Amino acid sequence: MRVPYPFAVLLFGAGILGAQQARAALPFDGYADLVEHVNPTVVTVLVTSERGSPTFALEQSPFGPDSPFEEFFRRFGVPTPNRDQPLHALGSGFVLDSAGYIVTNNHVVDQATSIHVRLNDDTELEAEVVGTDPRTDLALLKIDPPKSLPHVTLGDSDKVRVGEAVVAVGNPFGLGDTVTSGIISARGRDLDTGPYVDYFQTDAAINRGNSGGPLFNTRGEVVGVNSQIFSPNGGSVGVGFAIPSNVVRDVTTQLRTHGNVTRGWLGVLIQPVTDDIAEATGVKEKKGALVAQVTEKSPASGVLEPGDVITAFDGRPVDTVRDLPKLVAGTPAGQSVTVDFLRAGHAKSAKVTIEELPDEEAMVAGRTDNRGRSGLVSDRLGVTIAPLTDQARRQLNLDDTTQGVVITSMKRDGAAATAGLRVGDVIERIGNATVTSTADVEQALAATKTKNALLLVSRGGNPQFVGVPLS
Repeated sequence: MRVPYPFAVLLFGAGILGAQQARAALPFDGYADLVEHVNPTVVTVLVTSERGSPTFALEQSPFGPDSPFEEFFRRFGVPTPNRDQPLHALGSGFVLDSAGYIVTNNHVVDQATSIHVRLNDDTELEAEVVGTDPRTDLALLKIDPPKSLPHVTLGDSDKVRVGEAVVAVGNPFGLGDTVTSGIISARGRDLDTGPYVDYFQTDAAINRGNSGGPLFNTRGEVVGVNSQIFSPNGGSVGVGFAIPSNVVRDVTTQLRTHGNVTRGWLGVLIQPVTDDIAEATGVKEKKGALVAQVTEKSPASGVLEPGDVITAFDGRPVDTVRDLPKLVAGTPAGQSVTVDFLRAGHAKSAKVTIEELPDEEAMVAGRTDNRGRSGLVSDRLGVTIAPLTDQARRQLNLDDTTQGVVITSMKRDGAAATAGLRVGDVIERIGNATVTSTADVEQALAATKTKNALLLVSRGGNPQFVGVPLS
């Protein structure tokens, strides 16, 4: 008999271990005992939304229509097909503590008009939203259970190893409780959903309806929350992603205490350090976060400058561009920290006082479009340029404060084109020199002593550094 809502699925992972080896590794007497132990902590989240709500669009990524994974990522909630009626969808969740706090995904409950939680014993209770955090796609709900509930234990996701067996619990396609096996396929996956989550990848079968369900290790601890899948057809192809439990612990603690999540703010726009940029800036290793822009009246204002390469924050190394936002976000507002950076190849350090991330900020330390490049005017770069007039600013959607020269044409095989620059890009700086004319450009190029010129370019108002090989 077909069930009107997709129910709860258990995903489990023996991985490449043989049956005897896997059983020996379990604290429980086999997988069946583990499933029996954790199953009562898993719930189904039933949601109703007004018709036309984007929350339940099957083909929409849970992190918005602009995601590069838009055609591959699917929300797991399953809506009713009749768009003239209120939409009914569901996801999964788990009991965080015996008082009735429930963890699920934000995209499961986003824009919901009513939410109910169905417990493992089929008891159905109305739930209220304690708080949500769209930046990590997590939500905390509260129900009033008639008795103390069995609940999960959050594990330490930092200790999770690739190849470790896992059990994911969820609710796919209304089939009822289901168990699938898998392992942790990879750590630290960047899905371009923001700087605050480095996902676990698992080959445990995850489908629509699994969103918000827990990913258990063989000790019965939650190490992740199932959130996304990579699929060309909307079904499981063995590439699923989970939010690590340490992120869940931090976010749910703040939601339970304050109803919202606060994060530290530095006020810089950053980008990766490429080989060309490393050579142009005199950086010996391709590590750190390159400052592309400093926000006015921010903690970094007057301390950091565009072109600085941040190498450490509060004594902790910044090896990649994704390290810095998480370090900044985890720093309480008002705390003074030391930032280590390279400026023109020279090591420096400075104190900054972190502020709370403003609501209008999209990220703690945003990342520019990595495809952006920039170019110049001479034969060395294969471009022609023109002064940046008020009319050009309007056409290029730039504000009045943007200064520089605009690329008007380029050679297809020139250095600028090879570096990815486009007609309409605005060159603001070459090295440490501000450029507003052809003479400025040529003078700055002549002063460049490296094989690559470091250009600060604005495309659509978004600044980015690019290393351009000089011919």
